[in-house]
Amino acid sequence: MSVHQKRTTRFLTGEVIIPELQLESGETLTHVTLAYERAGAENGAPLLICHALTGNQHTVGSKEDPGWWRGLADEGGYIDLYEHDVITFNVIGGCNGSTGPVSVNPKTDDLYRSDFPFISVRDMVHAQKLALDQMGITKLKAVIGGSLGGMQALEWGLSYPDITEQLIIMAATPSLSDYGMAYNAIARKAITDDPKWKDGKYLLTDPPVNGLSLARMTGMITYRSGNLFNQRFHREGKAPWGKDHTEVAYQVESYLRYQGDKFTTRFDANSYLYLLKAMDQHDIERDRNQSLENLLSRYKKRVTLLAFQGDLLYPPEEIKRLQEIWLEAGGDVRYLEIDTIFGHDGFLTEYTKWGGYVQQALSQ
Repeated sequence: MSVHQKRTTRFLTGEVIIPELQLESGETLTHVTLAYERAGAENGAPLLICHALTGNQHTVGSKEDPGWWRGLADEGGYIDLYEHDVITFNVIGGCNGSTGPVSVNPKTDDLYRSDFPFISVRDMVHAQKLALDQMGITKLKAVIGGSLGGMQALEWGLSYPDITEQLIIMAATPSLSDYGMAYNAIARKAITDDPKWKDGKYLLTDPPVNGLSLARMTGMITYRSGNLFNQRFHREGKAPWGKDHTEVAYQVESYLRYQGDKFTTRFDANSYLYLLKAMDQHDIERDRNQSLENLLSRYKKRVTLLAFQGDLLYPPEEIKRLQEIWLEAGGDVRYLEIDTIFGHDGFLTEYTKWGGYVQQALSQ
């Protein structure tokens, strides 16, 4: 390339309308919207990035308003926007522009709220495939994701193996563990026991903020490691003797309450419940009537599995076990364990520790 040529990138946001989407439950959604962000080189290799539970389509964002993976995906970054065309959809069931509980039901002209049908990770992937078809994208250089995004990446590999050249899966396993489901059960009860939930028929101007905040606080405990909490707060007190049981006595309490309250300003309680249910149901063996090894044999292209030390929800040993089974099935699978105190949230931070592995995978 001439030194006088300037490499450029583009940044687009928009939506795709899918006329009809058949769900695994047997229900059918009509006039389905998938909101997306598309960033990078106009003629770059298409990459699909799948977001986690409370993420959204804004993976890259702008320099002024960076997305949740800006720094990993960046001009000249580990996912180089000068070389790749990075696409992210807000999942169906979400609350950032895609069809979900806060969308209008075309059959009633009212919000779906809790009348929205249950959706699965496979449904999310099928919707993304239909949206990509409309966008004229028939091949993907890679599908990349962490946590719920990693679940989607696994489903992409099994459902559409011919379309995806490789998978990069972070902090995800073939099914959600009972331990993860247990925390989701607590979060679900926190929301549904809030008097303002009203069987999901609450007004958006008066949502069940206490239940949603408590659900988020519960989740935050699983996203970070015990070592990180201990190193960060050191039992630092605000008023350790206190005056009553509602008083915030320690900094760790203050942190969790702040995270919970902040979350209620950007996420819908019903959406949270639907996405938790989709995660609970995630099991790539479900309804496929094959062993895990036979299923994994469908995808023999390159796979990179990243595990994060201290991850309570998706322990490294379970991800390592996935690699071993996949290798036995004839797969081309690389396993990497990242040294971090961030636990599960390691895939959202410390890019210098593991971004190079993603860069290396994409360069092959």
